[in-house]
Amino acid sequence: MYLKIHYSGSNVVVAICDKDILGKTLVEGNMRVTIHEGFYCGEVVDAESVEKALITATTANLFGEKCVQCAIDCGMVNPLSVIYIDGVPHAQIFRIR
Repeated sequence: MYLKIHYSGSNVVVAICDKDILGKTLVEGNMRVTIHEGFYCGEVVDAESVEKALITATTANLFGEKCVQCAIDCGMVNPLSVIYIDGVPHAQIFRIR
């Protein structure tokens, strides 16, 4: 999995995607989402690193089976809130403080 952290003022945006979808464009109906290297390609990480990053995130954007499952396993994402775009699981986390 790739993990990249973006900082904007007091916001911490965590972007995570599975390795096999980096650079791909997902198409579902009239929706098109490209998994851009500039946004997602940071460190190669394991499940423990994903959990640590999600704990600090004010916002998180996740694409892929492995990373979304990690977020579910650590209790950060409700499995019922996962959507699929072109067959790829996607989840977002928004923390309001």
